[in-house]
Amino acid sequence: MTAPSPDGLPDQGMLWVDDEAGPLIRPYAMTSGRTRPRHADLDLIAVLMATRPALPSDGGLGTVYAEIMALCQHPVSVAEIAAHLRLPAGTVRVLLSDLLERRLVRRRAPVNVTHLPSADILKAVIDGIRAL
Repeated sequence: MTAPSPDGLPDQGMLWVDDEAGPLIRPYAMTSGRTRPRHADLDLIAVLMATRPALPSDGGLGTVYAEIMALCQHPVSVAEIAAHLRLPAGTVRVLLSDLLERRLVRRRAPVNVTHLPSADILKAVIDGIRAL
């Protein structure tokens, strides 16, 4: 679509929509107007992974869901999915909630804090980096 010229006719030199414009569908249309995910535990750092590859028989999912399934073939956070799709995190959380209900993605268990390095080890690493 082109921008109108001062006389109201389309000016063929200026484009309104280009590759940088982002998605043409409003986020609320993607979620059917829903603003809250059914799974409240989907924060920005929640890590998800697809339970299987997207299949041609999943045609009813829609392209956004298929893109999410493709991204989730490896562990990925909600924030990363939102960044890749260039969508608001709230919209992505609603879409992910739909996929969780269909059991097409699963939320990975959080890291057990007993397996994380101690503060002393982290301080030693920082000191070592500073010494470089």
